[in-house]
Amino acid sequence: MKNICFYFQIHQPLKLKRFRFFDIGADHYYYDDFQNEENILRLVNNSYLPTNKLILEMIKSTNGKFKCAFSISGPALEQFEQYAPELIDSFKELAATKSVEFLTEPYAHSLSSVFDTDEFEKQVEKHAKKIFELFGKEPKAIRNSELIYSDEIGALVSKMGYKTMLIEGARHVLGWKSPNYVYTANGSPKLKLLIRNYKLSDDIAFRFSDRSWSDFPLTAEKYIDWIAAMPEDEKVVNIWMGYEALGEFQRKESGIFDFLQALPFHAMEKGLRFVTPTEVSEAVKPTESVSALFPIGWSGEEKDLSVWTGNNLQQEALEKLYGIAERVRLCIKKDRTLLRDWLNLQTTDHFRYMSHKDPWGSNYENAYDAFMNYMNVLADFLQRIENMYPSTIENEELNELLKTISNQEKKIDVLEKEVKKLKAEKKEK
Repeated sequence: MKNICFYFQIHQPLKLKRFRFFDIGADHYYYDDFQNEENILRLVNNSYLPTNKLILEMIKSTNGKFKCAFSISGPALEQFEQYAPELIDSFKELAATKSVEFLTEPYAHSLSSVFDTDEFEKQVEKHAKKIFELFGKEPKAIRNSELIYSDEIGALVSKMGYKTMLIEGARHVLGWKSPNYVYTANGSPKLKLLIRNYKLSDDIAFRFSDRSWSDFPLTAEKYIDWIAAMPEDEKVVNIWMGYEALGEFQRKESGIFDFLQALPFHAMEKGLRFVTPTEVSEAVKPTESVSALFPIGWSGEEKDLSVWTGNNLQQEALEKLYGIAERVRLCIKKDRTLLRDWLNLQTTDHFRYMSHKDPWGSNYENAYDAFMNYMNVLADFLQRIENMYPSTIENEELNELLKTISNQEKKIDVLEKEVKKLKAEKKEK
């Protein structure tokens, strides 16, 4: 029997407020509360809450046969608890149906799996505990931030005791292989890999309401027919997307909720069933192994990490951040506020905002603006640690960071003047 595995990612970062060089040492609160609350409430009302209610109805109307999975980042969970506790209650209702699986991931939705494996392990453990505390479910499957994966990360995850991991269907890794099978991790045969069918996933998430798309309009019947027509030996179709695709990117007026609601009935007519990641991992035998020598992720055509680590600004920020990780871990045990800031500063979004090619979701004017704001916050964070625990960080290191920020500000001023000059010359022509 062919299996359909629906999984939804929910992550919303805590966006930083405008933090200037002169705020370093004077202001230790980094977040734009107004923007964060406004963002969460909009998403909850337009997407998360109505989709949760619909999925609950789908589960009940199919006697539990419709199943899906969620991975909800730590920052998102904390904001839901603060601004929309009714959404937490809604997820508890879904958990009680036993048709929903909750996955684990690095708590901060961070790049720690690439830059600091000790931090990665601690964050995964923290996230798993948070899921159990809120929903009474102990996660058995894992997905990394941004679906980042490599053989090395697979070995680490397997060593941590996880048997199922969700990864992206990168062409340069799969080659001729189909994403519609269960695989094992190269070098870690106990770890089963489920691979995102990005074509079918993006048909819903990005193309559903695109009138220029050759397959518009997309109906539930047409979509299920595509899956049913796949070769018989392709046993699993992994359809994964950001949850905000339902109701936010694809608005209610587009018919997205009607489409979702009709899927189970057309699937059951074709003899297809819905499963959670752990269920399909246990039920379907793997065909062979998949190897990723270098980290892959879900974003862009390249399916690599370049959108988070591809330029000098991002690399410098990440080097400074993870360069003090061991020292920070010695301090945060005694200060919960420091721990919260440490986690939030690791969120992948901050580094994406520094991207020159795809700063999706950024509220900054440009990558340099995002970099400077982040580095100012990071400098204040380091100064707090130095003030509280003088023995843990050398003054030379903090001074070096402050000097770097000052030099970068000067460079950015020069670049901005050059840009303005070029724009003016272009207008004259």
